[in-house]
Amino acid sequence: MKILIITGASRGIGHATCQRFQEDGWRIYNLSRTPCPLADVENIAVDLTDPVELDRCAAPLLATWKQAKRIAVVHNASSYHSDTVETVNLPALMTAFQLNVGAAVALNQMVLPFMPRGSSILYIGSTLSEQGSPGSATYIMLKHAVVGLMRATCQDLAGRGIHTACICPGFTDTEMLRSRMGPDPAVRASVEARMSAGRLLAPREIAELLFFSANNPALDGSVLHANLGQLRH
Repeated sequence: MKILIITGASRGIGHATCQRFQEDGWRIYNLSRTPCPLADVENIAVDLTDPVELDRCAAPLLATWKQAKRIAVVHNASSYHSDTVETVNLPALMTAFQLNVGAAVALNQMVLPFMPRGSSILYIGSTLSEQGSPGSATYIMLKHAVVGLMRATCQDLAGRGIHTACICPGFTDTEMLRSRMGPDPAVRASVEARMSAGRLLAPREIAELLFFSANNPALDGSVLHANLGQLRH
């Protein structure tokens, strides 16, 4: 039995990832406040900003997870904050840190004791995991932290046969991005013009890269940028 444990898979990249792994016969568990609508996905309703709730909700599943011959953990849950270093709200930052980083640490600690060799831990970063942009201070800090967590995962699990990588999408056609762009077609056109391919990424393209990464231990410790050749201005 191959098991995918994924956070935040109700839509976008997470939804597409569930679909891709299902096609290869994986059993899917989605941890999020909102369920993934795909058939046969087992949804565990949990507020990932609450570490106590994560432990309570996931604990009953451990007996099943322990039977897996391979496990892929995909840390996908995220949030976006538009702010600057001068306007960062510290309580909101701490909540966002728990969602983006703390929950990943807690889930890793829960699953790692029985992860078989050949398993993987994959993180979703961003183009902003390794660069800056004005007006996205909290998001930039958190996505840099995700890369740091992946690199720590690689070093600390050496010799265990569990590989890790951080996939960093560029502008992807998700609900989160569409809400940031708004309804003006000119805004979307300006974003698409920043991609060498002249279009947004499809969530399925990122899902394919996650599936490839789960099956390729040679990528251990890698930061993989998938951004259609995002242009620099």
